[in-house]
Amino acid sequence: MVTQNKRLIGIVLTVAFLLLIPLIAMQFTSKVDWGLFDFVIMGILLLSTGLAAEFVIRKVKNTESRLVVIGLILLVFFLIWAELAVGIFGTPFAGS
Repeated sequence: MVTQNKRLIGIVLTVAFLLLIPLIAMQFTSKVDWGLFDFVIMGILLLSTGLAAEFVIRKVKNTESRLVVIGLILLVFFLIWAELAVGIFGTPFAGS
């Protein structure tokens, strides 16, 4: 039980650390221009990816299956991230 809670705390702290990177970069350059909405969306995306991976780690017992499912979760994460960043699929979510 304690190990599982440590992993959840680790996920939340990792998300917070990753969101600090653009926040700090915004203080030094104008090339990074994130608004509150950007931080909220990226926080949701990172947290949902981490929690989905944690769910798979807890529920899937076969190591090979676990790796495949987590790989698919990461693939979906990167595709959504790319779509939101540059609009590789041309959906309205890209912001253009």
